[in-house]
Order: sequence, then structure tokens, then C-alpha cells
Amino acid sequence: MTTRNEDLGTSPAPGTLRIERLLPGPVERVWAYLTEGAKRGRWLASGELEPRAGGRLELRFHHADLSHEKTPPERFRSMEGGVTSQETVTHWEPPRRLRYTWGNQGAAASEVEFELEPRGDEVLLVLTHRRLRSREDMQGTAAGWHTHLGVLADVLAGREPRGFWSSHAGVEPEYAERLAGAVPYAGAEPTIASEQGAPA
Repeated sequence: MTTRNEDLGTSPAPGTLRIERLLPGPVERVWAYLTEGAKRGRWLASGELEPRAGGRLELRFHHADLSHEKTPPERFRSMEGGVTSQETVTHWEPPRRLRYTWGNQGAAASEVEFELEPRGDEVLLVLTHRRLRSREDMQGTAAGWHTHLGVLADVLAGREPRGFWSSHAGVEPEYAERLAGAVPYAGAEPTIASEQGAPA
């Protein structure tokens, strides 16, 4: 699988991944696929979200539900039955901006942010994932988000979702090359807190 170069994400700062996608709108519809558990489960992970900064977010990953490819590659076989993580919403600004912790690692967690901007009948989604602590983590995270966002684009466009695992395998070497010189996050261990107060 060859991806158009401009579709690949970039690393604009240490430990940071940025991917942009132009998606079918309106913005409220895209927001619903980020925040409503059943809709989010069609492209990423289901689970309840408390709609506020400091709210809890459960992410229940079950990749067999995302496409016709039901069996993961051997190295991902541990995920076959599903994986669940408990995260914290750190910014809540409907329907434009959502941010939450990633990785269920407390103060060492990374953080993912979604920003939405209407563009006529379409919506520009900008995903920024920060505080990734190794080059391998950056490359693997980039391939994962690239694939999940591809499934989201398919779902929003009313297309049959692309094969998740084959798409992931196809884009991995491209990110290994693109992010070969990326600099991981090496800052102090921050305490993740929302801009509107510490998580409850």
C-alpha cells in the first residue's frame, strides 16, 4: 500500500505527532463520532465519556468490529479479545476541541487532541498526539492513528471500511521512514490536568 506523501502525519515538535484529514461534515456529525461511544466504536473504540473537562473516558478497543478483517497479525494477537483503558478528558469544547489522556499511565500518559474546523461542506480534523516517549512509540502510534482515521473517513463517507490490519501493515514502513529522525519527548513527568481544573 502506498500512501500519498501529503496524507502522512508529521512530527512538528519532540514527542509530537500531527495528522490532518478533511472529512465529510457537518462539524456536529464529526464531533459525535469523537464523543459518542457507539459511533466512536465504529472507527476507534467504544465506551462512555463524561462530557466535561476532568471527566472519565473508557476506551474499549475491539479491532474485529472495525472492518472485514477479523483476525489480527500474530504480533497483535494479544488484542484479539479486545483491550480497555480508562482515560481522563482534559479539554472539552464542543463541537470544536477535545483532548484526553492516552495509555492509562497516570502522570506518564501521553495526550491526544482533536480540533475540528468547518470548511464548507467538509470538516478539517487536526489530530495532535503529544508526549510520545520513544521513536518506536511515535512510529507505531502514527501508523495506528493513520489507519483509524482512514476507517473514520470511510464510515463518514458511507463506504465499506478499509481492512484495518492490512492498512496498518501497509503504512507502518512509511512512518518508520518518515519518522526515523523524529525526536521523542524527554521532558519532566507532567501531571495531566485540564485547563479548567484538575480531573475529579
